[in-house]
Amino acid sequence: MMNRLFGKPKQESNALQTLDKLNETLEMLEKKEKVLLKKAGQEVEKAKEYTRAKNKRSAIQCLKRKRLYEQQVEQLGNFQLRIHDQMIMLEGAKATTETVDALRSGASAMKAMQKATNIDDVDKTMDEINEQTENMKQIQEALSNPIGAAADFDEDELLEELEELEGAELEEQLLQPTTTAPLPSGPVPAGRQQARPVPQKRTAEEEELAALQAEMAL
Repeated sequence: MMNRLFGKPKQESNALQTLDKLNETLEMLEKKEKVLLKKAGQEVEKAKEYTRAKNKRSAIQCLKRKRLYEQQVEQLGNFQLRIHDQMIMLEGAKATTETVDALRSGASAMKAMQKATNIDDVDKTMDEINEQTENMKQIQEALSNPIGAAADFDEDELLEELEELEGAELEEQLLQPTTTAPLPSGPVPAGRQQARPVPQKRTAEEEELAALQAEMAL
């Protein structure tokens, strides 16, 4: 365990050092390539001068050196390509390693959380919640029950009484006389027409008396 803990930073440090070394080598090869290209260009200029001077042999030697420089440039280009390939592979391996380490850390954290949360503790907690919920329901039901004189009232009797009141109200409405004004026997002058009598509103005592008479009639 301790080797793994101390090994990861060392591996990461080695990877970074290797990438730095490859970058340095790549920069060095690029500098050399520029120098060789410059020398090849110089040999071309010399070959032109020898050609103008009718010195064909020296001009050919300059072109030979130019070819040698170009071969070295091509070789350096192949070296750079290999270094780029190595850097890409190393960076990919580094990313893969970091991803695996992150996944491993996540799995370890999840495992630790599962250890801290025992399934028996979860079941016990849920049982306690259900018990407290049931107790709260019983308390609410107990508080909603009527107490004192109201607890002695029979709901069935109250419903029967309510139905009787509704029936008496309906009978009272049916027994109320309908007053209509008598039709006049002849034409009445417009100025002497009598207003139709308006039925007076019955008092509470009269309504109660009518309801009592209706019950006695039954």
